[in-house]
Amino acid sequence: MLTGKSIFIAGHAKLPQGMAAKSVFDSLTITAEVDSKYGVILEASCTLATEHGRNFIGSLLRGCSLKDGIDEPIALVQRHYQGKAQNALVAALRDLHLQFENLTK
Repeated sequence: MLTGKSIFIAGHAKLPQGMAAKSVFDSLTITAEVDSKYGVILEASCTLATEHGRNFIGSLLRGCSLKDGIDEPIALVQRHYQGKAQNALVAALRDLHLQFENLTK
């Protein structure tokens, strides 16, 4: 959804050993289109190996406001994603939030 009032940001984290995506990427990236006024994630994606995983994370994060902090999105990932990349997803979310804060200061 391109509104002209959104920003595109990315957060990165190192992938753990033994992940399918590790053979393609050294790091996990979460990208998000964020409404610049309210900080709401309009669309999100990540570099998990499967399309199903990427879609799941995108739908999980959609609607979260980064202006409210990063605790809610992290809790959602910890509660609903039970794969090897959970810690990398959390670290990438923290980095994504840091990028958002740096842009909106």
